[in-house]
Amino acid sequence: MLVLNADYEPLNVCGLGRAIALVDADKAEMVASGGTVIRSPRGSRPRPRVIRLRYHVRRPWIPVRVTRREVFVRDDFTCQYCGVRARDLTIDHVVPRHLGGAHAWENVVSACLGCNLRKGGHTLGETRMRLARTPRRPAYAQWFLWANRPDPETAAAWQPFLPGSSRSGAHL
Repeated sequence: MLVLNADYEPLNVCGLGRAIALVDADKAEMVASGGTVIRSPRGSRPRPRVIRLRYHVRRPWIPVRVTRREVFVRDDFTCQYCGVRARDLTIDHVVPRHLGGAHAWENVVSACLGCNLRKGGHTLGETRMRLARTPRRPAYAQWFLWANRPDPETAAAWQPFLPGSSRSGAHL
C-alpha cells in the first residue's frame, strides 16, 4: 500500500496488515481502495491501495546506495549502449576504475554482456560508443516507490499521487 503524508506527499510503501492497523487506530485514512473486500470477524471493508496519515511525518533525506539492483531499476533493465532490454545485464563504469573513475551514480550504467565486452577497460571515445542517457543519481521519493514495481492495478491506483503525474495535485 502507498502511504501518503498528511500533505499527500508519497512517504512509504507498507504491507496490507500495517495499512489496516493504521486505519483501525485512526492514524490514517483510506484514500483509494482496490476491488476486493477484506473479511474479518469484526466485519468487512474494502482493501486499501493508498492511505494518508492524519499527521505530518518529517522524512529525513536518505541517499540511495549504488548497487546492481538499483542501477538496473534506474536504467529500466536496458543496456545504455545498444538499448536492448534484458535481465542478464552487467554493470559498466563509463570511466573505468583503473583510469580514476569512481563507483558513483554518475559513472555507472547497465550494459549487456556484448557491449560490456566490447567496451572493456576503455573510455567511450576510444571505443566510439555512446550512452543512451547520461547517468544521474535518482530522486529518493521516486526511487523507493518504483523499486518494488507494483502490479498494474496497484500502479494505476498510485499514479495520481506520484510526482510527475499529470493528475498529481488534483486531490488537494
